[in-house]
Amino acid sequence: MSIESLPLHTNEEILHLLALQIASYRVEAELIGFEDIPPLKDGIQSIREAEETFYGYYVQEENERKLVGAISYSREGCVVTICRMMVHPHFFRRGIARALLEHILQKQENNGVQLFIVSTGTANLPATQLYQSFGFTVKRVFTVPPGVSLTTFERPGLIREK
Repeated sequence: MSIESLPLHTNEEILHLLALQIASYRVEAELIGFEDIPPLKDGIQSIREAEETFYGYYVQEENERKLVGAISYSREGCVVTICRMMVHPHFFRRGIARALLEHILQKQENNGVQLFIVSTGTANLPATQLYQSFGFTVKRVFTVPPGVSLTTFERPGLIREK
């Protein structure tokens, strides 16, 4: 297992990420009862143009290195917004999302981040429980289309002694 920055320079690299993203976000769409979520509409160009930093979680299976999880974030000043969190459904419940989130939190706290923000479908209980287990608290809940709500969570960065 390894967590590495995703370069996403070639169409092939982007397609690997898109395949993972679609598999993962289809499950979230089912959980929240809404199929029209933005990550399911992405293509090569929208990923290429995304102003996000991506990290991938790789495993070695049968002499093949596989991308089975990914996280992306954007940073503005001392605030980091987690934009995407995805794990391939065949790899659910193996601590991959936890490892990715922990990696970003630690890395960014070491770089002076004072606030983390993340949003997810309110009905996506695995995601909401994960974020709360890391000390994220509910900042607001809002309705997108009728009947579908999103929850935004925030967590202060830990102050680290230099």
